[in-house]
Amino acid sequence: MKVKAAVVTGLGGPEVLHFRDIDLQWPAGPQDVLVELRAAALNPADTFFRQLGGYLETGPFVLGHDGMGIVKAVGDSVTNLTPGDRVCFCNGGIGGTPGTYAEAAIVPAWQLAKVPDGVDDLTAAALPLVAITGWEALYDRAHLDAGEHVLIHAGAGGTGHVAIQLARLRGAKVATTVSGPEKAALAQDLGADLAINYHETDLALAARDWSGGLDVALDNVGEEAMRTTYAAMAPFGRVVTLMGVAPDDADMTAYNMNLSILNVMMLTPMWLGLTSHLRAQADIVRKALALVDEGNLRILHAQTFPLDKVADAHAFLESGQAIGKVTLEIR
Repeated sequence: MKVKAAVVTGLGGPEVLHFRDIDLQWPAGPQDVLVELRAAALNPADTFFRQLGGYLETGPFVLGHDGMGIVKAVGDSVTNLTPGDRVCFCNGGIGGTPGTYAEAAIVPAWQLAKVPDGVDDLTAAALPLVAITGWEALYDRAHLDAGEHVLIHAGAGGTGHVAIQLARLRGAKVATTVSGPEKAALAQDLGADLAINYHETDLALAARDWSGGLDVALDNVGEEAMRTTYAAMAPFGRVVTLMGVAPDDADMTAYNMNLSILNVMMLTPMWLGLTSHLRAQADIVRKALALVDEGNLRILHAQTFPLDKVADAHAFLESGQAIGKVTLEIR
């Protein structure tokens, strides 16, 4: 079957995204589900793949990991889903399986989460990747505990604003970094105890004064921020990075303080086909949807674009203006 999709036709800026027909092979496997997409979300990884290429192929491919839609048809062995069900998921977008910048997707049934009636389409689309990332980073890898002090970098961003809330739900005390007063107010409204404007304040000093030494830090910014964070940590603290490990600082702080450095790259299970990990990630999405439905987790929306304006959406995401998630509406 043919569906319209935004296809990466070369490597470069947003201009390499072109709207065209692609082929989806349906019927597919007995455990597969055909989902008519209503919404998708952008993530920073999408811009990296657009510039550098997918993990699984070098030719044209469809970006997008996060999707929400309506079940249109199911494989012969699928018993837990029926046509008409609202579902969301994280799948595709790294080459190989087409991503969610499209009118439809084929997804294994066990990767789909049913969307509660109280959760709107755009929120369900924006949730999966950031929920998985924050959950794996804070709960599964750092083992964040109640009463601990944690620093979340970029608290007004897509991942950061979810991580603040997950940390609060665990009973932790939360600090975050922001670039201005509007983002500081937003982070504190989400539950941050301290918002540090890194343009005006010595990050490491402020974090240490507040905490006496951080138990956990989540870096989703990059090398400079991570290296600066080492000096704010308590002995035997845990630093989780989504961006790759930064070298130690000039004082060898990470080494001397016995810091644990933990990598989280939540696309690894998709890249390597690690089914058990993908099933665990789908379960995280289901738990996060329940938190949203109960009013215990909020997804902030920066701006929504129609699918055929996906290049504009990429340009907006890369501008650094977004507070919360950038989404695509698919008609």
